[in-house]
Amino acid sequence: MFEVAELTHKVNKADYQAQLPALRTALLEAQAALKDVDFPVIILISGVDGAGKGETVNILNEWMDPRYIRAFSFGPESDEERERPEFWRYWRSLPPKGHIGLYVGSWYSKPIAECARKELSLADFDANLKRIRAFESMLVEDGALIIKFWLHLSEEAQKKRLDKLKKNPETSWRVTQQDLHHLKTYKKFATIAERSLRETSTGAAPWVILDGRDARYRSLTVGQHVLERINQHLTDNTLEEKAPAQPHLRPIVPSPVDHQNISVLGALNLDQTYTKKEYSELLARYQAQAGKLTRKAIEQKVSTIMLFEGWDAAGKGGLIRRFIQPMDARHYQVIPIAAPTDEEAAHHYLWRFWRHIPRAGDITFYDRSWYGRVLVERVEGFSSQKVWMRGYSEINDFEEQLTERGILLLKFWVHISKEEQLIRFKAREKIPFKKYKITEEDYRNREQWDAYEHAVNDMVERTSTEYAPWHLIAGNDKRFARIKALKIYCKQLEKILKN
Repeated sequence: MFEVAELTHKVNKADYQAQLPALRTALLEAQAALKDVDFPVIILISGVDGAGKGETVNILNEWMDPRYIRAFSFGPESDEERERPEFWRYWRSLPPKGHIGLYVGSWYSKPIAECARKELSLADFDANLKRIRAFESMLVEDGALIIKFWLHLSEEAQKKRLDKLKKNPETSWRVTQQDLHHLKTYKKFATIAERSLRETSTGAAPWVILDGRDARYRSLTVGQHVLERINQHLTDNTLEEKAPAQPHLRPIVPSPVDHQNISVLGALNLDQTYTKKEYSELLARYQAQAGKLTRKAIEQKVSTIMLFEGWDAAGKGGLIRRFIQPMDARHYQVIPIAAPTDEEAAHHYLWRFWRHIPRAGDITFYDRSWYGRVLVERVEGFSSQKVWMRGYSEINDFEEQLTERGILLLKFWVHISKEEQLIRFKAREKIPFKKYKITEEDYRNREQWDAYEHAVNDMVERTSTEYAPWHLIAGNDKRFARIKALKIYCKQLEKILKN
């Protein structure tokens, strides 16, 4: 794979200076056109040590408008990063639409280095590559343009390059002990790198392998390729006919007989209740247990994410309040999810949820969640069927990363009957401090009750996994719903703490 890159590629000074002005002008024009589009550009500059990765990033920064391009470099993980799923640090750095992100040291660096040092088995390395492919595919399907460069040097060329850098007092600091170690294990590193490039060079995000020896050749080639890819993506984005999204009101796989569309919500027993006395005793017991377990989780650095979905007026807010009463306010946050802000809308829809992943031992409560993609966006026609259909697999991958890190993830759907919802709407309208909760949209949503029930049924079918199952809560009796959810939390947290 690296044979062509090890051939001599050079550009003389005169040719370089002749081509440079037009290239820089064209890059700035392409960058200006990006400001009005709905996709980001992600450029990865990877390769062997000494091949000019840093210089290439500096050149692109110099040639382009610094207001709309930002460089990122990922070294050893900080304490904050180690306490969260590995891709948390990468999600946080993703550029918004219309901007360019430059990455030197990306999501490829750690698995390649660890595998070369034999700290990662080939099976685990391949699992890392599979996750990377899924991550990049998710971004590409959302519209992102990903451009990946591998700057290569032969073993002999790398040794000469590092020796030259070491002898110069101005550049000797750039040669680290890790660089020297990698030189000693060059053949192993090159084999692992080739495997990673082969497995992750896809049609949508191909690798470009370049000879890194000559700075002028390297810079011009990178600049010209970036220009071509951006212009092509701009053209494709303009020509592509995007059909308007349509509401999807039926089940994904409807029954041939309408009345046989049985749903998981319809199977719930909504008649389950507790008396006030029973509720008072059980609430005190489970809140005390929850408080004790939460303190243990802080000591053991076990994080929890709880998300609450359900009908309007199902009691999600009341449930969350009963959870937080015995907890230390310094160790939890409640995130209410509404329509995305401008900043959030400029990123992949999962970006805003990755931002709020709790530190080790802390808890994040989501009042509504990432499931809006396969519920509201589906039923209201805010997303095309292609977009929300792929949301199921994207969500499953996201949740798997959370649980692999040891996070307890609890997903609650609070179900009430349509009749009970109307009773609660009317009651809220009579209470001054609850009137604000009722809007015309709430009543309009009732007209789509069946469509939402179909969407919930499909959601449970496709995203209730062994690592993140759905917990369906009968909520006609608020007391029963609160105790049920607290019991599940205590049971699951106790189980994970023991393990």
